[in-house]
Amino acid sequence: MGRKSSKSDEAKTPYEKAREKCGLTREKASERMDYISADRIEKIENGRASANPEDVLAMAEAYDDSLLCNYYCSRECPIGRKHVPYIEIKDLSRITLETLSTLNSLNQLKDRFVDISVDDKITEDELDDFMLIREKLENISLTADTLRYWMEQNLPDREENNPS
Repeated sequence: MGRKSSKSDEAKTPYEKAREKCGLTREKASERMDYISADRIEKIENGRASANPEDVLAMAEAYDDSLLCNYYCSRECPIGRKHVPYIEIKDLSRITLETLSTLNSLNQLKDRFVDISVDDKITEDELDDFMLIREKLENISLTADTLRYWMEQNLPDREENNPS
């Protein structure tokens, strides 16, 4: 039987938190993943070994936590660190308010966006506004990803409930 971690929650990696949230020991988690040993899980969780994409996919599936993939891509993968934003766990009301706030600010900027884009050129005096608009659009994309994660965690799988 595996022993309970004595580390504080803040000191645990997302991999360890996800496993413990499922109520799995490293040994039981290893059985669910076939090829990842309990020893390798322990090394990944304690930072003595780096997870590879296949490890993360296996853990995400075994722990039913797709956010592990986002964590790996946005925090550990050299390419992802540059191109994949980290998804923060939020409740539905916060996701909704952030979406509405961003949409409202974009609504105020839409005429400026048209003015900037109409000639297919971005001049020096348009650059700051264009970058602000791009930032707002990126916020919407991130909020959509956050909502997708929230749905995965909080809604029943629609395919299981609605067979074709």
